Order: sequence, then C-alpha cells, then structure tokens
Amino acid sequence: MEKTRIDWCDSTWNPVTGCYHGCEYCYARGIANRFGSFETIDGTNIKVLNTGSTLNCAEVKNRAGNPYPVKFTPTLHRYRLSEYEQKEGRYIFVCSMADLFGSWVPDSWIEEVFAACEKAPQHNYLFVTKNPQRYIDLAVCKKLPVKENMWYGSTMTGPDMKSFFGKYHKTFWSIEPILNPFRRMEESKKRLPNWIIVGAETGRRKNKVVPEREWVVDILEDCRQRNIPLFMKSSLADIWGEPLIQEFPEGLRRKE
Repeated sequence: MEKTRIDWCDSTWNPVTGCYHGCEYCYARGIANRFGSFETIDGTNIKVLNTGSTLNCAEVKNRAGNPYPVKFTPTLHRYRLSEYEQKEGRYIFVCSMADLFGSWVPDSWIEEVFAACEKAPQHNYLFVTKNPQRYIDLAVCKKLPVKENMWYGSTMTGPDMKSFFGKYHKTFWSIEPILNPFRRMEESKKRLPNWIIVGAETGRRKNKVVPEREWVVDILEDCRQRNIPLFMKSSLADIWGEPLIQEFPEGLRRKE
C-alpha cells in the first residue's frame, strides 16, 4: 500500500508497473528509471513473455527488494495482489505507475487485478488509461466488471482523444495534464462521464504546457450545464486563483 499526494485518491496500488506509451510529460518513467535497476534474479523468478510483437513483458513473482526490478518494462507483481484484502476502505488509484489497459498487457494480468479488487470490496477502485478501446474490448467479452466501486477513467489531454462511455459502468475523464482548450461537450448525455478530473502539467519539462484559466472555465461551465461533478487538482491552484472546486460523484462522496 502506498500513500499518495494525488488529491482524488487515498492510496496508489501498483500490481502492474511499466508502460510503452512514451508520453513526454510522464512522471512515472522517471521514477522507475531512477529507483529501479535491471535484475535477472536467479533465472526462474522472472519469466519473459513474448507478446507477439517486438515488445516483451516481464512477469515478476517475488519482490527481491526492488519496487522496479526491470525499470519501466511492463511487469506483473503478483506479490502485491493481496495487499488490500485486510485494509480499511479507501479510494485507490490502480496502477499509477503503469497503463493497465495498454495494448501490450495480457488479458490474464488484467483479470488477476480485477479478481484481487473483488476480494476486497470495501475499497473504491479508480482505473485510468490512454487506451479506452481496451475497456470496450473487455466489455464486449464480458470481462469488464460492472461494479459500483469500480470506476473506469479515460485520459483526455485534448478534446480529440477517445474515451470510454459505458451504459452500465461508472466512468470518468482525467483531463490531466490539460494541454489544449476543450470544445463544448456533446449534447448526448449518454456519452458523457459520471465525473471529470482536471489538472495542469507538473514537473520541469522544457516544453511544459501552462493551461489558460479560460480552458478550465469552459470545462466548469459544461459540467454545470450537464450536472457532472468536477474535481480540480491542486496543480491548478495558481491558475484558478480561487478556492478549488473538488467535487466527487454520488457513489464516491467522502463521509464527513
């Protein structure tokens, strides 16, 4: 279990780490490369799986004292799957150091993570991906759980990015980092998420994008018109210049 400074969750949980998206603003890659090291532990604890392309995935069965034993190579850490079974309920960001739904991730890994979630139903689980088509593919195969405590987020750094809309699933947009102004939301309510999170790019990247306040105003106005709760991350504090609006949807409202 890992505590976190992320405003909208209590903890991050990383049974899978690593990613091949290659985003310029990625914080996770830097962390993994800084604190990880490549280790072939004893030739048996790491099994390399050929994904059918030029990419490889490593499956790690033992901790070996290193949270990122293969740096940012996509890795399943089976020893982490049971970490939350006996813990008190909280909001958990699943795989903050990976994209669990990346095209390179085997279905079996995702199914193991879902099974672990179902063994600890006292928590709310929040997933985020840049590959929402994977949600659709899993849903078609009836492998995407329909649970009140499992929320499926789509990263939307710009208005033209795809997102997942589930008729029966809880969905949200993670507009973070916001890199472009957003157009008005579509009129069809069935295609809108249950929740929207928005935040600015952090870090010291050379070409870091600083959003304009008007971009956030547009999103807020659309949310108000469509009764969608909005959560502004603390990274927007200086840009917003007022008390941040940090709303949670009905199923995720915190107990006072």
